[in-house]
Amino acid sequence: MALPNLSDADRKAALKKAAEARARRAALRVEIKAGKLSFADVMGKADDPIVARMKVATLLESLPGFGKAKAARVMDELGISDSRRVQGLGARQLEMLMERLGR
Repeated sequence: MALPNLSDADRKAALKKAAEARARRAALRVEIKAGKLSFADVMGKADDPIVARMKVATLLESLPGFGKAKAARVMDELGISDSRRVQGLGARQLEMLMERLGR
């Protein structure tokens, strides 16, 4: 699939939109890390495009008490791919994550 030819204005708008999305995801991670939002709170917003496009590994690493190793271990134990995004979680995977982390 070929990339679309964008005008300079369209390219700038797309870059601005992408930067805003990254900033919103970063702010969400800060709120999670600070304990303002629980895993269940975040999963309740799974239909929000910012949450939906976040990688599950990144979400887990943002939880208080979790780092790369613990997040990777949980994902491995539950059979979730490292590249899986929240919107791509299956019903069973989501159920297992909620049982384990839905505090």
